[in-house]
Amino acid sequence: MPEVEIRPAVVSDLPLLSNLDHHFQTNKVWQMERSVTDEQVRVQFREITLPRNIRVEYPHQPNLVHGNHNSYSVILVALLNNTPVGYISIWEQLASNAAWIRDLVVRERNRRQGIGTTLILAGQEWAARKRLKRMIIEMQSKNYPGIQMAMKLGFNFCGYNDNYFENQDIAIMFSRPIKMLGI
Repeated sequence: MPEVEIRPAVVSDLPLLSNLDHHFQTNKVWQMERSVTDEQVRVQFREITLPRNIRVEYPHQPNLVHGNHNSYSVILVALLNNTPVGYISIWEQLASNAAWIRDLVVRERNRRQGIGTTLILAGQEWAARKRLKRMIIEMQSKNYPGIQMAMKLGFNFCGYNDNYFENQDIAIMFSRPIKMLGI
């Protein structure tokens, strides 16, 4: 794994982070199936393999430049050789005592090198210092690479929201307890 530096984003990072290519490729998705009867509503997700790789666009506008960064509690940036190559944005949800990851993006040529994992672990450290109890990550049901990473890091499926994103995609959420630091 390359040597990655993680630090809070500064204003001069925001245009570079917004301009990272946020799309991803996948050949698997989580497909939602729903059935409704008089007595119950049943929803389940199943992993399906697509006939070929597809390019999936990011579900919302990643515009950190025009004031949207103020709605996050923290944006952490990953640097390789002093160059921003990824970021994580987190909202502190006081009502649920949770750190909510909205964005986790790594530059395409630097993916699958542990940078996303490093950003999540740095986000967990930030949340532990804030004494938050849970970390939640949201993503599209099409984001199979993200689903695999979340499960590898000990996150468990905890819910979904149909038509959640601006593009009407389904959001799925994964959660795990935050391991408290010796503070």
